[in-house]
Amino acid sequence: MFNLLHTFHPTPILLSLGPVHIYWYGFFIVLATLAALATAIYLAKFYQIKTDTIIDLAFWLIIAGLIGARIYDILAEWPYLWQHPLDIFKIWQGGLAIHGAIIGGAIALWWFAKKHNHNFWQLAAIIATVLPLAQAIGRWGNYFNQELFGYPANLPWGIPIDILNRPRQFLSYEYFHPTFLYESLGEFFIFVILIALFCSVRRKSASHQFQISNFKFQISVYFLLYSLLRFFLEFIRVDATPVILGLRLPQLVSLLIIAACLAYWLQKFIRKAKPKPALDK
Repeated sequence: MFNLLHTFHPTPILLSLGPVHIYWYGFFIVLATLAALATAIYLAKFYQIKTDTIIDLAFWLIIAGLIGARIYDILAEWPYLWQHPLDIFKIWQGGLAIHGAIIGGAIALWWFAKKHNHNFWQLAAIIATVLPLAQAIGRWGNYFNQELFGYPANLPWGIPIDILNRPRQFLSYEYFHPTFLYESLGEFFIFVILIALFCSVRRKSASHQFQISNFKFQISVYFLLYSLLRFFLEFIRVDATPVILGLRLPQLVSLLIIAACLAYWLQKFIRKAKPKPALDK
């Protein structure tokens, strides 16, 4: 596999049918969506949630997620897109930010749960469990677009980047860190952890509040692990992004999410450790 990564030169186009092109990026987005949807349908059965409900929810999540992902990336890349406005519509070239997708998806999920009288936290826990699987698959689209790679790397698994896709300061280098692969493997590992956690607490509890607590914990584990992964990977990525307080924007967002998760866990621990008032005999 290392040799294949080191010698293979990926191209964005999977298949050409005359003037119509099918892109690897779109292929992996579709594959990621189908894999996450199938897994979500399977997990939903443990809570007696109908397949049609998950499919309907997926429709709105995909739309809201794509819109949120694109808007977020547009805002982050505004100086460039202001000069090249037509590139705003070229989503087959990438430009979908996961943090924006999560924001858009969360809004759609809240609306869907309220409209159809479903438990928001229950649905959110299922989505959070399958989301890293979708991310792990979707990152391979970045590989074929030759984007989101890292610093130059003289390693057996370093990937070749065409000169047109290299940053100016690295034009003399050919091989770079495959950060897409690092994140894909990390995301799949997070998915395995979340599946194991889901299976360990899937049994029904008589306490509704206990279920809600489990759902929130499942969600927080995803956000914490992904944010840690993303924070450290940003140190070796070379793609342009706003820098605030010496940190790349995804790092700053990741730190805020990590802080929120730790605050939630601390509050949960304090509440659990707090002694219950004795009942009068």
